[in-house]
Amino acid sequence: MGKKGKKEKKVKGAEKTAAKMEKKVSKRSKKDEEDLEALIAEFQSLDAKKTQVIETACSPPSPRLNASLTPHPEKDELILFGGEYFNGQKTFLYNELYIYNIKKNSWCKVDIPNPPPRRCAHQAIAVPQAQGQLWVFGGEFASPDGEQFYHYKDLWVLHLNTKSWEQIKSPGGPSGRSGHRMVYTKRQLIVFGGFHESARDYIYYNDVYIFNLDSFTWAKISPSGTSPSPRSGCQLTTTQDGSIVIYGGYSKQRVKKDVDKGTVHTDMFLLKMEAADKWAWSRMNPSGVKPTPRTGFSMAVGPNNRSVLFGGVYDEEEEETIEGDFFNDLYFYDQGKNRWFTAQIKGHKLDRKKRRCGDKNVDVPTAGVESPAEPIEVIKEIVAEDGTVMTIKQVISDQATTATAEEDSEEEDEDKEEAAGSQVEPCPRSSSMTAIKQGVLYVYGGMFEVGDRQFTLNDLYSLDLHKMEEWKVLVEMDPKTQEWLDESDDDDEEEQGAEGVEEEEEEDDDVDEEEESEEDNNDSNDEEEHPTVEPNEKYSDYLPRTEQHWIQLARANMGPEAKEKKVLKVAHAMAKTFYELKDE
Repeated sequence: MGKKGKKEKKVKGAEKTAAKMEKKVSKRSKKDEEDLEALIAEFQSLDAKKTQVIETACSPPSPRLNASLTPHPEKDELILFGGEYFNGQKTFLYNELYIYNIKKNSWCKVDIPNPPPRRCAHQAIAVPQAQGQLWVFGGEFASPDGEQFYHYKDLWVLHLNTKSWEQIKSPGGPSGRSGHRMVYTKRQLIVFGGFHESARDYIYYNDVYIFNLDSFTWAKISPSGTSPSPRSGCQLTTTQDGSIVIYGGYSKQRVKKDVDKGTVHTDMFLLKMEAADKWAWSRMNPSGVKPTPRTGFSMAVGPNNRSVLFGGVYDEEEEETIEGDFFNDLYFYDQGKNRWFTAQIKGHKLDRKKRRCGDKNVDVPTAGVESPAEPIEVIKEIVAEDGTVMTIKQVISDQATTATAEEDSEEEDEDKEEAAGSQVEPCPRSSSMTAIKQGVLYVYGGMFEVGDRQFTLNDLYSLDLHKMEEWKVLVEMDPKTQEWLDESDDDDEEEQGAEGVEEEEEEDDDVDEEEESEEDNNDSNDEEEHPTVEPNEKYSDYLPRTEQHWIQLARANMGPEAKEKKVLKVAHAMAKTFYELKDE
């Protein structure tokens, strides 16, 4: 009894502390929200001028993050709403609505009167009721400088048949938040977790709310059992019996003044309805090959009751710097077997036959080939319109490799095939938007970082989850959409006088002329930049011949303090990428 009493007292103490923190955050953020409400109202007054629905065929939407991509419940369409974009100096918020036609591979922008205010990090769910509805809850609005935040607690519905927005005002719902998750089950919307942040404080949630789509009423539930710790950015998926699986997420807590400690969650819970209005939490312990720790991953339920997890990022803290390892791997979670496993792209059947039957008499060099004992890093380069070279690092988990002789042989065959033409796949990224329609996975956008620069994407890929043969590029990333303005640019302009600005402009013109001249020379001498690939030269011959060049290039990019082993891996990855590009 003594232990039980202490435990109950501890739980009550924690609840009391959480309530105090929420009150503190709410009080401090009130002034920030009042300032932002005026800005939001200004945007809404512009939206109020729209009087009719206008549908316009358009090019793919501009790059954005934390939007929602939702499959239409009745049509072969995907619905993109909201999101944000940061260019290094300014934050842009959207409330635009786009429709992607799957069969035509085309985009359409739909302007509808009186839409929800601009937002990101909200949740959107499409349901088949009343000929199709899109429900949107919560999210956040940020000031242009990204210093102030307004967290929404409003609920909206888009009537898809009439293309009209309606705000549903029902009391008793969740407090304002973003980073929460929402799913649909048994004619109910379930909202879990999220966070609320002001300029100085923050709070994470692990509460559960239910919105009834028949009565249009909110209810907060208190499930029995051990609940997940407060978090945001987790993923919710529904099972066949209407239960809800919760995986991962992120939270942070203040360990001392101005010092926060972040936690990447990898645990898994089941929320199940045991009786009318009675829910229960239970911790899950799945078997198999689990995803490596990460945040910013995407998840959706695919065929055969398998949840699909894609991408994400894991931030490694080294002294005062944070380096993000971005992923583009796929994992399946089998709901029936409670088991994780890595997803493998098989390639076309004809190609697989060629790998099994062809090249039997070809000697495959094995010298210098080692089984990786740690994650493999692969580097890819993309050149933005301003000439910036974006180096993308892909980290492949060693869990996806095995030591069996048969699989090693298959991997060698695949390496030979890749030498003739590499597989298309999305580059590593976090915060991508995913949707599954008729057994096909769609991955839209996301972001990755190179140093202090953030690259926001607007490409679109698809993968048939029944066949698992290949990724298809539906929309390629357009380097022209990549804009990045350093914060120092603004500071310099403010500090300099008119004369200084003129001098800077003259210098910039000279630099631009030099850069243009260099770029012209580079374009005409591409073959001289890196060792050329000889006709019919195999990669196994190309690498030993050019290895020192790539090591020097990798060392120049990574700096003198980089470890030799890491430099060698990057050098080999760069060599292979160049070889494959030239071979195409």
